[in-house]
Amino acid sequence: MDTKKFALGTLAGGVAFFLLGWLLYGMLFMKFFEANAGTATGVNKVEMDWLFLILGNLSMGALFSYIFVRWAGINTPMGGLKAGAMIGLLFAAGVDLMMYGTTNISNITATFADIAIWVVMGALAGAAIGWVVGMGDKK
Repeated sequence: MDTKKFALGTLAGGVAFFLLGWLLYGMLFMKFFEANAGTATGVNKVEMDWLFLILGNLSMGALFSYIFVRWAGINTPMGGLKAGAMIGLLFAAGVDLMMYGTTNISNITATFADIAIWVVMGALAGAAIGWVVGMGDKK
């Protein structure tokens, strides 16, 4: 595996996931998710723990980058977009449906909306990773 490509893909993906999360969850859909919360209370932190938020986004970038570089050979924005959308769908469906089945954090509407948002985030972050991983490749 090309460690440099993996590291650059991880960084690009981490930044993309962070910015997309801020835009989609922190700005565009914040009121929607507040309105579609489940019956659980006190689950959101008043102040976010930035260290863990950054580490989580870098971890998602690393997951996508590892799959692209090590296993799938994805090195174009379009390849990253397609694979990222599918990985985002499967990842979010697995996590969100299990969370819905075991907790009262969100209702079913928010659960499926989160899956759709993850498809978009996965696609766009995947495109960024594919672009960065493919930089310098001879066409």
